[in-house]
Amino acid sequence: MQHNKGTLIPIGGNEDKGIEESEQYTQEFISEGILYHVVKEAGGKDANIIVIPTASSIPVEVGENYLEAFSTLGCKNVIVLDIRSKEDSEKKESIDLVSKADCIMFSGGDQSKITDRIGGTTIHKILLERYKTEKGFVIAGTSAGAMAMATEMIAGGSATESFIKGAVDMYKGLDLIPELIIDTHFIRRGRFGRQSEAIAKHPNHLGIGLAEDTGMIIKNGNDCTVIGSGMVIVFDGSKLTHNNEKILEEGTPMTMANLTVHVLSNSDSFDIKNRKVSVLPIEAPFI
Repeated sequence: MQHNKGTLIPIGGNEDKGIEESEQYTQEFISEGILYHVVKEAGGKDANIIVIPTASSIPVEVGENYLEAFSTLGCKNVIVLDIRSKEDSEKKESIDLVSKADCIMFSGGDQSKITDRIGGTTIHKILLERYKTEKGFVIAGTSAGAMAMATEMIAGGSATESFIKGAVDMYKGLDLIPELIIDTHFIRRGRFGRQSEAIAKHPNHLGIGLAEDTGMIIKNGNDCTVIGSGMVIVFDGSKLTHNNEKILEEGTPMTMANLTVHVLSNSDSFDIKNRKVSVLPIEAPFI
């Protein structure tokens, strides 16, 4: 297991309630409480923060929302980098911004756009190298931006299906945290079935289901601390005694026996390597 010096902050999303479940009406957004942690980990109000709304179908509006949100926290050095193609990821000005940033913040939207437009480019290589070697360098992402951090990335799939083979679509992510498969909006959108199938496909990985307004600060590529108001569900398939994913036809209900599930909340810790939960005493302060 590699020991990365940077910090990852995947966040479960927190959209405004709009008239319908599409991004035009419900812009992916996160509360100041979570953003406060992002700023703090990046070094405070003077940190150079780059917002990348690549996943969004309305990147200009989403970028403006983040500029406003970070400015309410007193941040002065926030720039939106609107990458819409692989060519944009090779531009000198884009490369310079990512090379000098203290924090990269990926917005919500469609996570496949992030890997299609950034995966394998110079910017992707810089992100991997800086995350691996630079203490204090932060990569944060909400919703799609969180899901894209994984190597085996959930690209979509039916949340309404129960535990049915073929209900989840997998794609390659940015390979920042290969041990995890991350899903977001986990409670509100009922995504237990699709994360279970992802772990059935990749039982050596840990599944992380993030509720809205909830995230994790991941240090050294291993030490996770829960932040925010909701819950984090951890799926550990390492002790499965039965998993029939490989032998079933698509559309067939699946079985998994002895899947370990943890429900974590604010300030709880999780050790990825040892698959171990640490819970603070009940009187400990809320973070």
